[in-house]
Parts: sequence; structure tokens; C-alpha cells
Amino acid sequence: MVRKNRGYITLFLLPTLILFIVVYAVSLVILLGTSFTEWSAGQKPIFIGLANYIELFTDDSNFRKSFLNTVIWVFLQSTVHVAIGTVFAIILNLKEFYWKFARTVYMFPNIISSAAVGMLFLCLLNPDFGAVNSIVRLFGNADYAQNWFMDYATAFLSVTMTWLPYAAVVTILILAEIAAIPESLFESARIDGASEMKINLYILIPMLRNIIGTCVILAGTSMLQKMDIILMTTGGGPGNETMNLPIYIYKTALMDNNFGYSNSVGVFLIGFGLIFVLLCRNLFRIGSSHN
Repeated sequence: MVRKNRGYITLFLLPTLILFIVVYAVSLVILLGTSFTEWSAGQKPIFIGLANYIELFTDDSNFRKSFLNTVIWVFLQSTVHVAIGTVFAIILNLKEFYWKFARTVYMFPNIISSAAVGMLFLCLLNPDFGAVNSIVRLFGNADYAQNWFMDYATAFLSVTMTWLPYAAVVTILILAEIAAIPESLFESARIDGASEMKINLYILIPMLRNIIGTCVILAGTSMLQKMDIILMTTGGGPGNETMNLPIYIYKTALMDNNFGYSNSVGVFLIGFGLIFVLLCRNLFRIGSSHN
């Protein structure tokens, strides 16, 4: 019976396995192989060994800036973003009269397209007619015309705010996990005289460790592919102030026509992502019991 079930399992997994091999595994092998070459569109790859990687870590200031920005965004998304979503979920779990309305409204930035979000913030922060500058002018500074996305002092923060506070996906995942926890645990704590604050700190949050760890991984890795909103708002500028690794890969490959070098950056990005996931799994002990 066990062998028969294994046969069915293998049969059902086979299409997925074939799809993974064709779409991902082959592409990863090609990516790794061509990262050791000098390769431009219309030319055959020329093997140059570790030259791309040596240049990457020694001479490329744009790569260092892109990597630093990526690390900062991964850190902020894994901490601030997840914390906002978790706190909002705990508040909504109180099920006050407004909780369904608040949950629905908070989902809006996550269900509209990234292009629409980018256009929205371009309008809000426009130096001439944007709502933010208009409010400042309304309160006395008639000549205020801050170019939020193209000023070195504000560009990074402006781009970051287009996604950082909107943690609705984290909130929904946390709420689903809370709903799976037996209410009797909280009732017992209340009978023993525990306040809601102590219940949240010493019972609820520790029991959410697995899902919070999962949210940290999902949020952090989302920053390793964040590209659309950055292209819509700053394009990585001014200079390289808001450039991250995906934007750098895009510009190196499609604008500089240097596919071999961009693939070496891609290999580095995949390696960084794997290290991040492994660290988070070990830190939150994802998959282990709550004790």
C-alpha cells in the first residue's frame, strides 16, 4: 500500500518537477555558467574565469552602493514592516467595532498594482502640484517645492515609504495564526488575573514565533526582487542613491549590454538570499514546537 501511494505521489509531483527543471534549474545552471564569461548581446560568451567576481568585490562602487541599499531595505522590511503588521494584527484581534473596516482599508495598497502605487506617490510627492508640498505651502511656506524623489537628502526615505508601512499581508497571516490558537489559553490567563498586555507579551507573541519568522522571510526576500516601484519613481537615482541589486542587474544587462557581469551579480543575489533564509530559519527555529 505504501509503495502504491508513493507511486501516486511521484506521478502527481512529476509535472511540477519537470516544470521546475525546465524553468528554474536549467536557468540557474546557465546563470552560474555565464557569470564566468564576458557576454554581450549578439556575441558568444567568452570564458574569463573569476574576473567578473573580482571586479565586483574590488572595483565596482555601484555594486557596493546597490548591495548596501538592498541590505538596509531587507533589514527594514524584516523588522519595521513585520512589526507594523504584527502590532496591527494584535489590535485587530481585539475585534473592536472598526476591525473589519480597518482590515479591508489596510489591504488596498497590497491589492492594487505596483505601477499604480508608483504613480500615486509620484503625484503625492510631485514638487509642483503634489499634496505633500501643497500642505506645506498652505501652512505658510509659499515657495516650498521639495523634489522628494530626486533630492539626495530625501530620495531613499521617499522610496522606502512607498512600501514599508503597508504590511497587510503580514497582518492577514498573523490574524490567521491567532485564530488557530485555542481561546481557552487566553481565558485561563484572564481568570488567573493576567492583563491583556501580559497575555500578548508572554502567551500570544511567543506562540506566533513560527508565523512571524515566516513573515520575516517573506518580507525580507521580497526586497531581493523589488524593482517596479523604484523604476517608476526614481529609476535608481539620483545618481545611485536608490539603486538596489535588481535595478543594478537590469541596468548592467539591458542598458550596458553586459550580460556576463550582470549574471555574476545575479549569482551573488541568489547566494545572499539563501543565506538570509537560512539565518531566519535558525533564528526563529521555524518548524519546531512553540516550547
